[in-house]
Amino acid sequence: MSERETWTSRVGFILAAVGSAVGLGNIWSFPFQTATNGGAAFLVVYLVAVFLIGFPVMLGEFVIGRRSERNAVEAFRALGFGEWSIVGGLGVLSSFVTLAFYSVVGGWVLSYIVGSVTGGYLGDAGAYFGTVSAGPIAVAAHAVFMALTVAIVALGVTDGIERATKLMVPAIFVLMGGLAVWVSTLDGAGEGYAYYLSPDVGVITGDLAGIVPPAVGQAFFTLSLGFGAMIAYSSYLGRDDSLPADGSAIVVVNTLVALLAGFVVFPVLFAIEGSIPESGGAGTAFTALAGAFSQIPGGRAIGLGFFIVLLLAALSSSISLLEVSTSFVADRTGYDRVPTAVGLGVLVALVGIPTALDTGVLGWYNDVVFNLLLPLSVLFISLFVGWVADDQLAAELNLGSSFGNGFSTVWLWWIRIVIPVAIGGTLLLGIQSLLVKAGVLAAPIVLG
Repeated sequence: MSERETWTSRVGFILAAVGSAVGLGNIWSFPFQTATNGGAAFLVVYLVAVFLIGFPVMLGEFVIGRRSERNAVEAFRALGFGEWSIVGGLGVLSSFVTLAFYSVVGGWVLSYIVGSVTGGYLGDAGAYFGTVSAGPIAVAAHAVFMALTVAIVALGVTDGIERATKLMVPAIFVLMGGLAVWVSTLDGAGEGYAYYLSPDVGVITGDLAGIVPPAVGQAFFTLSLGFGAMIAYSSYLGRDDSLPADGSAIVVVNTLVALLAGFVVFPVLFAIEGSIPESGGAGTAFTALAGAFSQIPGGRAIGLGFFIVLLLAALSSSISLLEVSTSFVADRTGYDRVPTAVGLGVLVALVGIPTALDTGVLGWYNDVVFNLLLPLSVLFISLFVGWVADDQLAAELNLGSSFGNGFSTVWLWWIRIVIPVAIGGTLLLGIQSLLVKAGVLAAPIVLG
């Protein structure tokens, strides 16, 4: 087996992991998950999930990856627990299914960049979305987006992923920050800030079963947890990197981007529409924002900037999702990275065609990933880290870290007890939500 690549610098790893985390989930999904699940109440639950569940689990994936120096599946075998490799397989499946619909949304972004240049969506935002979201145009855009993703992954860890994310992640911050400053000047922006930042505790307590699954699923999605991506990325790390410090930086930066997205989206919608859409499918973000951009001076330029940010975010995440499968096949078979990435990219593109032909199928894929695959994958990872390979992984967390044994001890017990309980409850609520949508249950069981 040829020698595996490594990150050229600690900054390279952090930016790549941030790029994996900072994706469409932050900018496309997060604001509208917030809007349709209680506004600021959802934001509170999401932030709790990110820091008290997401961060410890991220460290769990980091120690698995760095200790084993293998992909998400082979990592468990390398640690001496081959029977647990099915957990890594679940991560590979999750990343594969997610990329199959994620790349379709990435294709929408490409279509909206074109629409910003030509003014295509300025006349009728709803009609434009109907044209580009399903059918031949969506299939073609999906294929182009996958081709971009494959090209970056095929170049390798250092020349492809690291180099691309070093350019994309800073660009996302600069563009998002500029947009946030600009929208703050709009009349009515204050109402958007109030909606976004003033939680109603009654909403949280009154609809806990409705808010928790999407909030926790959103936390996993935006941190790239449960896909095996963080296991794959951390497998290229050196032993002198501080995993707690790197994980903290990744979580904070990722959360800032999600919050920034809210500071752009809500002021725009309240300034133009006076409210936010409280229901809708996967295309709500595109139709609502495109409609708003069409009504403001310089809206075409602002829309172009926003959708370029979306494209950079989408690509920075899609390359991590494809890397999960690519690293698995390359490690397992010894095949060259280029044909492996191309072959897997073509397969993902084919699996994604149904979602490019029907947004309902895309929504179903999304629900299954959020409510079932990601919580299940993260639950197994927490059980493995906390109860199976506890000693060696706790020791791995201390390498290169100045946090000390006390931190690793607290972390280990937290991931042993608190995380499985929290994720187990979330998984049950998520399954309940799927059963309700499938018509198996007439209504969700009310908590409290």
